[in-house]
Amino acid sequence: MARARSAAFLLLLLAATAACAQPIVLRYGQSLSAQRSIFSLPVTVAEREGLFSREGLDFRVVIPQPGGADLMIAALHDDTVDVTHVATPFLVRAALAGSDAVAIVAEFNNPIYSLVARPDIARIADLKGKTVGLADPGGSITFSMVKLLARHGVGAGDISVKTIDGTGARLGCLRRKECAAVPLGQPQDLVAQSEGYRLLGQSTDAVPEYLYTVTAARRSWAAANRDAVVRYVRALAAAFRVIRDPARRGAVVDAIVETTGVTPAIAERTLSLYFEPERKVLPRRGEIDLKGLAQVIALMAEAGQIKSPLPAPERFVDLQYLRLAGIR
Repeated sequence: MARARSAAFLLLLLAATAACAQPIVLRYGQSLSAQRSIFSLPVTVAEREGLFSREGLDFRVVIPQPGGADLMIAALHDDTVDVTHVATPFLVRAALAGSDAVAIVAEFNNPIYSLVARPDIARIADLKGKTVGLADPGGSITFSMVKLLARHGVGAGDISVKTIDGTGARLGCLRRKECAAVPLGQPQDLVAQSEGYRLLGQSTDAVPEYLYTVTAARRSWAAANRDAVVRYVRALAAAFRVIRDPARRGAVVDAIVETTGVTPAIAERTLSLYFEPERKVLPRRGEIDLKGLAQVIALMAEAGQIKSPLPAPERFVDLQYLRLAGIR
């Protein structure tokens, strides 16, 4: 009888140990346009380096269909994903409409979007009367481009706007000659310039630093799955360390080449643009810049997306997971 009890106890112990060793499934939402862009770099590096696995996560990328960046918060609410990549204006709009989604870690801080035009367009003023391909009208890319155009005397009524989601799709519009100019992120802006297209200006010429993309989760889900969230934040923080490590430059170049399909030389130029000198494009460890988020809110108000009194940026974040992951 004693032997039977001992055997039963051992089996229970082994079963409990095996259960504890099972990785935690984490479903990460990503729009199709982001998946093959530079903005997936932190997550791509974390996957390639095994950082999610090291944290005991079974990390799964989910691309909700159909839709793009504007539907990523909806995917949290319909239980398609657990956490999601999202541009901050979409998060703010959703939260103001009643969503309990909040930012838990930053992915990209201060993106550099290039306004790239056909070779025959010499300056921004030459875009008057022509078609310009822009991103979602409620997003940061369009906010910054509208300000850049306005600085050069080109107002909303001076151009025909074509809304196109994704840098790759906008580059296609330029190549097909359906757009006279488009905003492009890296590395596609560098590719376009190598093909003879003309750089007219950059988003950073017109807007101050702001918080561009974050990982968001519902407050209720994150509170119930705190351990998984902290593990995810730690893995992403480790990915930023790899991205910033000069000794790991080759691995990061490979990640950019694999994700975007560009040449290693273009990938190298992208990293040089970000870090030589430091342009604060990427966070150091995933920290959330509240001043940068406040700037997003101000841009949204300026564009007529939200009304005064403006909400405080703290409303849209939950910093406890960064603190629990040892990030200040």
